[in-house]
Amino acid sequence: MIPKHLFDLSITLICLPLVFPIFAIVAVMVRLKLGAPIFFTQVRPGLHGKPFRMLKFRTMTDECDDKGELLPDSHRLTKFGRFLRSSSLDELPELWNVLKGDMSLVGPRPLLMEYLPLYTPEQFRRHDVRPGITGWAQVNGRNAISWQEKFKLDVWYVDNKSLRLDLKILFLTVKNVLSQHGINADGEATMSKFSGNEK
Repeated sequence: MIPKHLFDLSITLICLPLVFPIFAIVAVMVRLKLGAPIFFTQVRPGLHGKPFRMLKFRTMTDECDDKGELLPDSHRLTKFGRFLRSSSLDELPELWNVLKGDMSLVGPRPLLMEYLPLYTPEQFRRHDVRPGITGWAQVNGRNAISWQEKFKLDVWYVDNKSLRLDLKILFLTVKNVLSQHGINADGEATMSKFSGNEK
């Protein structure tokens, strides 16, 4: 069986010539509509919770209130930013993270570092594999399902991972992006923050 990281590298390198023109166009559009910087970087937990710096296209403005604090995401997320997120074009720079070995094409999405102490031991198992650009939770509801459902799907993937499943998830990702299925929960511009498990 082909090692997962070799599979990731092979698919990524094959797709790069096709993706690069789209990457270049999006980069120019981000610069024109949102200004600099073009990229958004943030430290996220990777394999076993080890921090790495994830790279994405910027989707929000830097608008602040009178006190100099950033406005809520729903105010800073522009129409163009919504398009980038709904089409998943903002995720394209993460291919660099795949090439570096920080991420996989398929795996649980890398969330915020501040969530790490909030997970149950079972939920933390989502970090037993490299995080992915897309994953089992993304093709089964994405941001339209609850955190608990999302984590159950992530752990299910950890227990059932295979290259065949990865190919299925990649196919379903393309299908869902084209159909705009499960982008956000009703009335939410972005996924609400995870605040821990109810007792």
